[in-house]
Amino acid sequence: MNHPFHLAGLCRLIILSAWMSAACLDGTSLAASFSGTVIDKDSGKPIRGAIATLDGQQQVSDAAGHVALSGTSSMLRIRALGYKRAEIDLGRIQDPQQIALEPIAAKAVYLSIYGIGAASLREPALQVIESAGLNAVVIDMKGDGGQIPYASAVPLASRTGALRVRTVGDLPKLVTGLKSRGLYTIARIVVFKDNLLASAQPAWTVRRNDGSLWKDTEGQSWIDPFRTEAWNYSLGVAEEAAAAGFDEVQFDYVRFPDATGLRFAEIPTQANRIGAITGFLREARRRLQPYNVFIAVDVFGYICWNRTDTNIGQRLEDLAPLVDYISPMLYPSGFQFGIPAYRNPMLAPYAIVHNSLDAARERTSGYPVRFRPWLQAFRDYAFDQRRFGAGEIRAQIDAAEAAGTSGWMLWNPRNVYSTEGIVRMQTDVRD
Repeated sequence: MNHPFHLAGLCRLIILSAWMSAACLDGTSLAASFSGTVIDKDSGKPIRGAIATLDGQQQVSDAAGHVALSGTSSMLRIRALGYKRAEIDLGRIQDPQQIALEPIAAKAVYLSIYGIGAASLREPALQVIESAGLNAVVIDMKGDGGQIPYASAVPLASRTGALRVRTVGDLPKLVTGLKSRGLYTIARIVVFKDNLLASAQPAWTVRRNDGSLWKDTEGQSWIDPFRTEAWNYSLGVAEEAAAAGFDEVQFDYVRFPDATGLRFAEIPTQANRIGAITGFLREARRRLQPYNVFIAVDVFGYICWNRTDTNIGQRLEDLAPLVDYISPMLYPSGFQFGIPAYRNPMLAPYAIVHNSLDAARERTSGYPVRFRPWLQAFRDYAFDQRRFGAGEIRAQIDAAEAAGTSGWMLWNPRNVYSTEGIVRMQTDVRD
């Protein structure tokens, strides 16, 4: 919970100063300036690498946490990895203010477009969040089949039929309501796996070598990542989510299909594949810059281990400079070949998560990117179909916490969650 600052804290907090001055005699515009130091709310220490945005201009805080910006807008936006975002209306500041960023490690559950719209799924999930002491939620703003749950103004959305199932009546109101519960909000956007867009724009689709339309094992068509003209669709949805107030935009299926014998608009060499995926993320970062929103990308679990792009265009060293958070899907069910020293992932949920994160962090030590993994909260589908209950869930959570992640997220495609395993972990942390 945010607490008001008091004058007694002046001696221990670093003061941020801001001022407004008239830029034009006719009053048509104002000049806004900011000069100050970004600090940690809990420790009072300066934050290096915080990003301040004012009137489209950005500056990264130095080792002393200092930033200085000027522009014509009065809204200063600041964010830093591992902290909540801050927005400061410089026009309302008359005296020096004590402003700091609040640390956060997002611990979330996932809700699909149906999960957020159906009270029978949404309310129990929110109750689990409250009871278990979680602080975040991931919501589909563009789901696995290409559906968009709100009244998107992106032109292609209506043409593709993505708006036929409306489960969110008022998107800003939804986000405001979730924030009133103290929740960090994450908008999940599925990018290149989009059956609806593929049907509306067949020229953009992934093809077989014989030229016929390719579909994955779920019968879904994909968009060719080399088709840069298709990027605007998902990025438009991302901008709408950011404008609605989401704290983070999380891109999923930002990759090539994991299949062979496919034809693309360009020769799918490793360099070309990586270029397409990083190109999309660079454009996403450019488009989302004014919104002060965090950017995350979901990746295969084996991306933590493989030094190549795993034939899908995802390589950690290339992704790390472009996003704020990397979210590897560390489901034991997804590690069909195990990991070094652990050949049966069903018997080693802790090792799968912890060792994968250790491997990933070692490879990205030169970048400020943080990891927030997806954890398995669903029945195994690849080995012995065992139920993932309290023991398995807790083992994964403990592993993520021990590895020093910026939180974690539970995935259940049915959107059905329990406090089993979560509550015990929270109690252990408090004790």
